[in-house]
Amino acid sequence: MTATAQLAPQLQINPDSAWEKLISRDKTAGFLYAVLTTGVFCRIGCGSRPPRRENVRFFGTAAEASSAGFRPCQRCTPTERDPLDRVREHIERNLDRAVPLAELARISGLSPFTVQRNFKREFSVSPLAYQRALRAARFRAALKEGNSVTDAVYNAGFSSPSRAHEAAQLGMTPARFAQGGKGERIGFATASTPFGWMIVGATDRGLCWLALDGTKAAAETTLREEFPLADLRRDASLSTLIDAALASVHEGSDLSHSLRSAEAPNSQEANLTSIDLRGTVFQLRVWNALRQIPRGQTRTYSQLARELGMPNSTRAVARACALNRVSVLVPCHRVVGVSGSLTGYRWGVERKRKLLDAEKERRS
Repeated sequence: MTATAQLAPQLQINPDSAWEKLISRDKTAGFLYAVLTTGVFCRIGCGSRPPRRENVRFFGTAAEASSAGFRPCQRCTPTERDPLDRVREHIERNLDRAVPLAELARISGLSPFTVQRNFKREFSVSPLAYQRALRAARFRAALKEGNSVTDAVYNAGFSSPSRAHEAAQLGMTPARFAQGGKGERIGFATASTPFGWMIVGATDRGLCWLALDGTKAAAETTLREEFPLADLRRDASLSTLIDAALASVHEGSDLSHSLRSAEAPNSQEANLTSIDLRGTVFQLRVWNALRQIPRGQTRTYSQLARELGMPNSTRAVARACALNRVSVLVPCHRVVGVSGSLTGYRWGVERKRKLLDAEKERRS
C-alpha cells in the first residue's frame, strides 16, 4: 500500500471543525492531531500546550500519524487504550448493581481518587451520576416499550419505583409515562404564524409542548404522538402562549413578561408563566442554558458546552438540543454548527433560518 493510500482518510477530516474540537479539547472527536514542530501526535484531549494552528495536522488513526513520520506523545499515549474507556464500559456492563470506586480503580489501574477526578473531568459527571443517568435512560426506554412499571424499575437497576421516578425525571408518575400520558390532562391551542402552524400544550404545571409544522393537522399530530393516551383538550385561552412565543422572537421577552403584557386569563395565568420541561438532569441544564442565549445571537454546540463547564460534551449537548420539546421559548434554533451552518433542526431548517432572521431584523 502506498503512503498516499494510507493517508487518504485524513482528507475526510474537515480542518476547521477539527481545529474547533482541538481548541475545546473535545475528547469525543474520534481523531488525533500531530504537531509539525515537535514531530509528536496526540489525542485531542491531551493536556499538552496548545499548538499553533499552522503547525497542526489531523489523522484518523495512530497508524496514519505514524506512517506520516510522527511519534506518539508520552503524556497522553495515543497508541494505548484510554483507562477511562475501560471504566466507562465497565459501568455500562454493570448497571444492575453498585460499582464502587475501588472496583473502578482496579479496572483502570488508577487510584480511586484519580478515577473520580479524571472521569468527572472527561464526562462532566461522576461515575455514580453516569451510572444513574444510564439507568434512567434504560428505565424510560423499557416503559415506552410496554414493560410493566415493576419490571422496568428492577431491570433498570433501581431499588424501588420512587428512586426510579426521581432519577428518570419523567414529569409524571411512571405508570402514566408508561401509558403514553394516560390520565394526564393537557390543554392545547394552535395558530398560523410566520414560521408555520404553531401548537402549544400545557399541563397544570405549565407549558410542556411547543411545536411548528406545515399544517394545523400536522402540528396537532405532533402533540398526539408525544402523549398518545393523554386527555388532550382544545383550550382557546392557551393562545396567549403562542403570543408569548412570538413576542420572544420579536422583542426578546421572557414567558412571564409576555403573558403579563397579554393579560392572560386569571384562571391559569400563574401556571402558564412556567415551562413544564421533562428530561434528565443533563437535558434540563442544557435547555436552561438555551434560554440564556440573547435574542439575535447564536452559539455553536461546542461554545454552549464550554459555557456549561462541560467542554468535552459537545455531542451530548447537541443531542439534548435535538430533544427539546418546547421550541422558540427554549431557543434551540440559536445553536448553530461550528462553521455557522444551521445544521439540523427538529422543526425544519428553513424555520430555523426564518426565526434567526426575524430575531436579527428586530434587533437591528
